[in-house]
Amino acid sequence: MSPRFVLLAVAAAASLATMGTLRAQAAEPIQPIVPAQQVNLGMVELGKKLYFDPRLSKSGFISCNSCHNLSMGGTDNIKTSIGDKWQQGPINAPTVLNSSLNLAQFWDGRAADLKAQAGGPIANPGEMAFTHTLAIGVLESIPAYQREFKQVFAKDKIDIDQVTLAIAEFEKTLVTPNSRFDQWLLGRKDALTADELAGYNLFKTSGCVACHNGPAVGGNSFQKMGVVAPYKASSPAEGRIAVTGKDADRFNFKVPTLRNVELTYPYFHDGAANTLPEAVDVMGKLQLGKTFTKDENGKIVAFLKTLTGDQPSFTLPVLPPSSDATPRPTPFK
Repeated sequence: MSPRFVLLAVAAAASLATMGTLRAQAAEPIQPIVPAQQVNLGMVELGKKLYFDPRLSKSGFISCNSCHNLSMGGTDNIKTSIGDKWQQGPINAPTVLNSSLNLAQFWDGRAADLKAQAGGPIANPGEMAFTHTLAIGVLESIPAYQREFKQVFAKDKIDIDQVTLAIAEFEKTLVTPNSRFDQWLLGRKDALTADELAGYNLFKTSGCVACHNGPAVGGNSFQKMGVVAPYKASSPAEGRIAVTGKDADRFNFKVPTLRNVELTYPYFHDGAANTLPEAVDVMGKLQLGKTFTKDENGKIVAFLKTLTGDQPSFTLPVLPPSSDATPRPTPFK
């Protein structure tokens, strides 16, 4: 056989293998995470600084990263977040990782996208407790920020729209590809152990995938918390009804992503489940009407831990120094 025909045969075999992998992926209710596409790098770098800058809060102490810590799975690992003057938040902080894949932002979906979400905490009196006007005043008083905003947006004046656009652009990059489960989806059949694969099959056959599906394994629908039996929440939040005003939406919450779920404890909108086994047990009983055995629970948990992907990796930003004209924070007033 000539070298040309050998190459064609190899290419044909590779093409068939790729087609087989694609068909296998299409048959699964979960798809692999892919790296962020088409981002504005200048805006990302500016947004990264703003994400880590506590000067956007009244206290000068709280930043986006305080509640969505990128060293801790994009959350804060406490039941409800701590706001200005140590106020206790009303709801568990959802992870920022892969949040660009959500159909909307916040548990009740009140923000349509990342940009709409980014401005909320700054002006929330229970969170960063600033105002947009004061936050812009701080940024305008810092010469390096003035230069960078002008370079990125080609405008002489900074506004809140630019701030939220930049933070959202940075958050788009916070995806976590290459989990062991994604490797399995992409054809590496030894990426999962027998128990992990058994857990995935239980996850599918038990009905978990009805809500937890797609690339984010959730985040793409609103569902009632407590389908089979009522859920006794420790949080006053009532879910989607706060947005729609419809009683049918009471206790409907955005289905959380299960990506990196071993890192994002505690679980549920009220942070009531401290461990994955506890969360699996509660969800089985209240959402599916099923009591998992200890062995079944362990296998599902083993599968869920394979959803941890590559965590965002970047150089921490060096924030530009305040000028003499920059208003100083007032954390104790």
